Amino acid sequence: MNTKGHCYPKYIILQAVYFKLRFTRSYRNVEEIMKIRGVIVDHATIQRWVCKFTPLIDSELKKRKRRVGAGWRLDENYIKVKGIRWYLYRAVNKLGNTVDFLLTRRRQRMSAQSFLIKAISNNCLPRVRNIDKSGPNTAAIKVYNKRSFSKIKIRQCKYLNNIVEQDHRFIKWRIQNGLGFKNFESSRRTLGGIEVVHMLRKNQMIGPGTNMFKSFCKLAC
Repeated sequence: MNTKGHCYPKYIILQAVYFKLRFTRSYRNVEEIMKIRGVIVDHATIQRWVCKFTPLIDSELKKRKRRVGAGWRLDENYIKVKGIRWYLYRAVNKLGNTVDFLLTRRRQRMSAQSFLIKAISNNCLPRVRNIDKSGPNTAAIKVYNKRSFSKIKIRQCKYLNNIVEQDHRFIKWRIQNGLGFKNFESSRRTLGGIEVVHMLRKNQMIGPGTNMFKSFCKLAC
């Protein structure tokens, strides 16, 4: 993470970004917290930091994330971006560790297929995927199996998906208690950062166990 040209040291920038992603606070709240700590920075500057550096941290975590196994639980939830519903696809393994996530405009086969391709490319080919009775998810797996000559098993067991529905709670809590998203790009980047912090909470990063903020800083080295 290159902070050359910025008026503040990397550690200060990381603090502000972490506060926004970890806690349910507005940018103005984070500005006030930083002021208490002796750092005068505008809330609009903090927003630019989040949008600029979060994708880099997210990309770095993908390289250092622990293996998630071949049994996935998939579910989607909607969030509102400027009053319009967008769908957040998420998958976890049987231990509740995050596999991957993707924000899409529609809940359809192409969206489910895009998420499947993204999750496999960032992790591994799953042996079995537990889903609800969603038609788009079922169709996406069948099309992927046919086109890539794979044999991903489809399992539709409602109680097994409780683990991913429970995992949604942290993300829902962070979103519902915020002021909402104004555009797709900002929501995509912010959600990526929230997911990074959530994975750090679950100790999914390879390396010695430290506190979450130190682990977050390591991703920016």
